[in-house]
Amino acid sequence: MKKVWVTGHRGMVGSAICNAFREKFGDAVQILTRTRTELDVTNTAAVEDYIASEKPDTIVNAAAKVGGIHANNTYPAEFLQENLAINLNLVHSAWRNGVERFLNLGSSCIYPKMAPQPIKEDSLLTSPLESTNEAYALAKITGLKLCQFYRRQYGVLYHSAMPCNLYGPGDNYHGENSHVIPALLRKFHEAKENKAPEVIMWGTGTPLREFLHTEDLADGVLHLLTLENPPNWVNIGFGSDVTIRELAEKIKATVGYEGKINNDTSKPDGTPRKLMDNALIRSTGWEPKIGLDEGLKGAYQDFLDSIEAGTARL
Repeated sequence: MKKVWVTGHRGMVGSAICNAFREKFGDAVQILTRTRTELDVTNTAAVEDYIASEKPDTIVNAAAKVGGIHANNTYPAEFLQENLAINLNLVHSAWRNGVERFLNLGSSCIYPKMAPQPIKEDSLLTSPLESTNEAYALAKITGLKLCQFYRRQYGVLYHSAMPCNLYGPGDNYHGENSHVIPALLRKFHEAKENKAPEVIMWGTGTPLREFLHTEDLADGVLHLLTLENPPNWVNIGFGSDVTIRELAEKIKATVGYEGKINNDTSKPDGTPRKLMDNALIRSTGWEPKIGLDEGLKGAYQDFLDSIEAGTARL
């Protein structure tokens, strides 16, 4: 592993993976990166030319069009088309150009809405998906299956990791299209700044979610790349979950907001519970290190720092 291309390197996940590579390997590994303006990974010819020219030994695919419930539910065509194009281009071009190893990052949303909890890897494709993010999930399932089938047919070491809900430095804090932790961090921060008497939270607050810090995910990615015979796909999660209401209370305390939390039950909840079974990756010697309370403090500080620096993704 001498030359690694990390796609989506400017995103929250990709940047954490790049940082982990630098901290562990220093100059021993050359990290290849390209911004979206420099290389459109939905463009088949551009991806083919880049891989043929740079000849990476390993590709870690952290590129994706992502968003929360609102974004997924509002723009399903774009979520399916763009993510399909990314996965198809990267996997096929990697194989055509002799890339030795490919680690594809998916999402826990690939699993059925009513999958038995905690969700095992073999729950994939056993029943219907959650409708609000079906388009994104279908694209991610295709990426996973591409890696599995290219590995089976051609003998290449292409495999996938399925993280649970992620958070950490460099998150997207957009008012409508962000995930739940950055969305709530921004809501409570602005309510505190404006001395608002209440914060409105989407849904009932009863769904259960599992959260993993991106530094733990990056550590898990590097761990998987050391395995000689990794699973075709493996869950990476924290191992426990909280209700959205409990999460909101934690974020309220982290931010120091003193008003009330009220629910807008006209908004969708999404999947009732998404706790992943992490026994498989733990059996290989990996486990997470950053607890939710600690992680939220760091995420909020990063939000404050990015606001002050004018770099926040709002």
